[in-house]
Amino acid sequence: MPEHVLMSDIEIITDGGRRRRWLSSEKLRIVEETLDGRESISVVARRNGVAPNLLYRWRRLMLEGGSVAVAGDDDVTSNRTVRQLEDRVRELERQLGRKTLEVEILKEALDKARSKKPTLLAQSPLRDGSR
Repeated sequence: MPEHVLMSDIEIITDGGRRRRWLSSEKLRIVEETLDGRESISVVARRNGVAPNLLYRWRRLMLEGGSVAVAGDDDVTSNRTVRQLEDRVRELERQLGRKTLEVEILKEALDKARSKKPTLLAQSPLRDGSR
């Protein structure tokens, strides 16, 4: 066989480039399989066609935040952080209310000052020229 012959038996594998979308019920079922402790996470992942690191992530999210975090694939926010943010919102609303009240008071004062100004100028001794 000559050396310049090209190989013609080449197999190209493509995965289609799509990510699989998991239903939250599937995620929960698979994570629950890992919690019974009979099989390793890697075995459960292989059997269900999930990457082990993804299954570890789902499991961590579920243990930290429950099924809501797994379903949404979101990070979990602690109750302490939520309370701090709610306190901050209340403080900002209180400050906004105070500033709104100050603006209203200043508007009223400005309106009263504008309404008195023409009468004060009319009665002013400097306008009469008596000095």
